[in-house]
Amino acid sequence: MKRGGNGAAGARVAASKGVSFSKSPVLAVSLPTWRSRVVLFVLFASFVALAGRAMWLQTVTEDFLQGQGKNRYERTIELPATRGRILDRNGQVLASSVPVKAVWAIPEDVLESPPDKLRALAALLKMSEAELRKKLDSDRTFVYLKRQVDMPVIDQIAKLGIKGLDTRKEYKRYYPQGEIVTHLVGFTNVEDVGQESMELAQQKTLVGTTGSRRVIKDRLGQIVEDVGLSKEPHDGRDLTLSVDSKLQYIAYSQVKEAVAKFKAKAGAAVVLDVKTGEVLALANWPTYDPNDRKGLTGAQLRNRVITDTFEPGSTLKPFTVALALDSGRVTPNTRIDTGAGRFVINGAPISDTKAHGVITVAEIVEMSSNIGTSKLALSMPAREMWEMFTEVGFGQQPKFGFPGAVAGRVRPYKSWRPVEQATMSYGNGISVSLLQLARGYMMFARDGDTIPLSFQKVTEPPVGRQIIKPKTARDMREMLERVVSGEHGTAKLAQVPGYRVGGKTGTAYKVENGKYAMPRKYVGSFVGMVPMSNPRFIIAVMIDEPTTIAHFGGTVAAPTFAALAANALRALNIPPDSDVTEIVAPNDGSGEVM
Repeated sequence: MKRGGNGAAGARVAASKGVSFSKSPVLAVSLPTWRSRVVLFVLFASFVALAGRAMWLQTVTEDFLQGQGKNRYERTIELPATRGRILDRNGQVLASSVPVKAVWAIPEDVLESPPDKLRALAALLKMSEAELRKKLDSDRTFVYLKRQVDMPVIDQIAKLGIKGLDTRKEYKRYYPQGEIVTHLVGFTNVEDVGQESMELAQQKTLVGTTGSRRVIKDRLGQIVEDVGLSKEPHDGRDLTLSVDSKLQYIAYSQVKEAVAKFKAKAGAAVVLDVKTGEVLALANWPTYDPNDRKGLTGAQLRNRVITDTFEPGSTLKPFTVALALDSGRVTPNTRIDTGAGRFVINGAPISDTKAHGVITVAEIVEMSSNIGTSKLALSMPAREMWEMFTEVGFGQQPKFGFPGAVAGRVRPYKSWRPVEQATMSYGNGISVSLLQLARGYMMFARDGDTIPLSFQKVTEPPVGRQIIKPKTARDMREMLERVVSGEHGTAKLAQVPGYRVGGKTGTAYKVENGKYAMPRKYVGSFVGMVPMSNPRFIIAVMIDEPTTIAHFGGTVAAPTFAALAANALRALNIPPDSDVTEIVAPNDGSGEVM
């Protein structure tokens, strides 16, 4: 019994010492050896593939992956350049850039803000709450709420502590003189790009070059680290214009007053420096405030001095007379028979205001005789008249360096009929801008030569181009002075106490849609120079559609010229050249005809 028990215990001990189960037929493993080898190979191949992929990512595509990573957290912030200032000839600021900020938002974060804060934000941005929520109702992660917000408002917005709201630095253009000089300076849009006048014409000079900086931002758009400067910004260059702010204010005030006085549709004036060709003043009415352009209309935007054309009327007569003088066909004392005030050319009548009879060439200009001017024109080839007009710039694309400048219209001389040549000689059937007309008178003021006009300050005297003889120019100045101070002159209201003045009035029917407007509408104009002893200024004035009884150039434009010239001469301390202190009253104020 004892021995048998020891036998069973021995078997259990033997089993616990690792007797193989494979000895049992029931527990024997029957899997083939190749399967284990396949598993081993697959595991090995996987490790090789992972190692190869790791090498690929860390070598060949390293730059790409790093770039993608940076795109998740690095941002390039644009560093705006300050737009150059615009100054007048004396250094007075006409346009400058002031720092402002653009307000932008992460919509989903801002919308989580309390309603009272959203209402406050809308009020600060000067919009309704509904309008603000509409802007925020976007799938985008970034939206502008408002551009060019002033800094005091930005400070108030910051105090609201709205999550997901941020700002971006930018600049806003400010125009200290507002509507007074706007047609010269122009304005920029919200992107700081010039849209009108010199802001547009000199965009490349003024704009500068933006810079950039790399930063790391979190998901809320907040900068957590400054990586460094990528590109240095370069501010735009300042631009010094030829305009004189004092003269500009005088011109603006006088044009505005004249439009109101004569109940006109519009008015314009330009002042040129005879010595340098600089545009010292350029004014239009109606105008607009470039700092607040809400409700801006096309009539306000139009720079009538440069972009509008009109028939110059009698202001063109001096050019016809100068050609006749310069060619030697007549002298100032040559007598012309103007008859009883009516002259018929191929059935078409040409009239004067009254019968002048036989008068001299000088009196033709003084009395503004259409018949006398027509007879001078018909004594010359059409080609010579056309060449005179084109030489002074009529019908030619201006090279003023100013956007929107128009060429006007002078038809080819080969198509002129005799009656058309006659009417063109006194300013009908031809169109010019006020600036073209003023520049044309430059040759009378400068002894027969003309120089380029400039809207920027001139540092060196320009070289002139001779058009007529110096003696012809001197003779014309004497005639133009008689228009203002002579017994039969049509521009007595252009006189300036203490100064000798010369110029020419003009009145023309207004053309609309290619035809003379009916009922009649008028454009009254005057172009003059002062002081006549040594001309310094050429001043041209145009009053569009005066609706009072007075509508002639001698009654609406000439007195505007006189007031402008008197103030300009005093402002620049030009010494008087005449002892006359009393103005001779005009006889009827309507000497010139269309």
